[in-house]
Amino acid sequence: MSNYKAVLYFDAVRRHGSVREAARHLGLAASAVNRQVLNLEEELGLKLFERLPGGMSLTAAGEVMARHAIAVLQDERRALSEFDALRGLRRGEISVISAESLNASFLPEVLGIMARRYPAIRSKIHTAGSNQVPGALLRGEADLGIGFSLQRNRELQQLAVGRFRLGAIMRPDHPLAAEAVDGVVSFAQCVRHSLILPAPELSIHSLLEAPLQRFEGRLQVAAEVNSLALMKTLALRMNAVAFRSRIGLEEELAAGLLVFLPLAKPGPVVTELGVYLRQGRSLPVALDVFVSICREQLAVCEARD
Repeated sequence: MSNYKAVLYFDAVRRHGSVREAARHLGLAASAVNRQVLNLEEELGLKLFERLPGGMSLTAAGEVMARHAIAVLQDERRALSEFDALRGLRRGEISVISAESLNASFLPEVLGIMARRYPAIRSKIHTAGSNQVPGALLRGEADLGIGFSLQRNRELQQLAVGRFRLGAIMRPDHPLAAEAVDGVVSFAQCVRHSLILPAPELSIHSLLEAPLQRFEGRLQVAAEVNSLALMKTLALRMNAVAFRSRIGLEEELAAGLLVFLPLAKPGPVVTELGVYLRQGRSLPVALDVFVSICREQLAVCEARD
């Protein structure tokens, strides 16, 4: 489409669900936004939105247009970043959707290195469950996604990956801490104790699905949560067993507040931490830098695991 403004306004309506809300975020009159959308529909000869009492919903043609709009707007940001690089400037903006547990150590380390090396690059970080990362990337809500054990998706490309053991976490005074054999525990040992389980929207739930089904009816579930931060806190407060990787537990493990015992069945249970991009996108300079730093930190974390 040659009409960039129409694409921009269409995408705002798509993301915010109404002309009025899109206009508010764009700082424009609702009539101006609506006019551009109507002109675009007239040019295409197709309705892009169903106008419903509760808001605007994409038609089949709108879904096609949405994929085009996401590509156009992301390519524009890439081009601007590359123009900056050609001018010898080190500036730009990246948007990242990331698993919650990375907020404790991994992301602060990556962002700290980024700020020291490229102080003019602005980072926008949104936290979500790992299973929410693919949808956000495909809807164009973020440039990059970082998540654990994402299912293979041909619409996403994996740019970096680290592999980490999944384990049981508990306080040092918990009985399970003394039951480890060669430094590992089995799920069968864990189910003898009160458990804090991951909700289905967390990738850990998928990794534990088989043993959870095998021991169904015999589990002592103290809580089921969709937050890894809450899971860590409950393990400390309730003296129960939870399941995680070491990522995000660095401070508690170093201080001796928690114990991490890798799960074995009989081999280790492993979770992947990956950095993802929508398939077909090329990396702007700022994103390329960010991914390189992520690779460095993944290697550091793997060495500690």
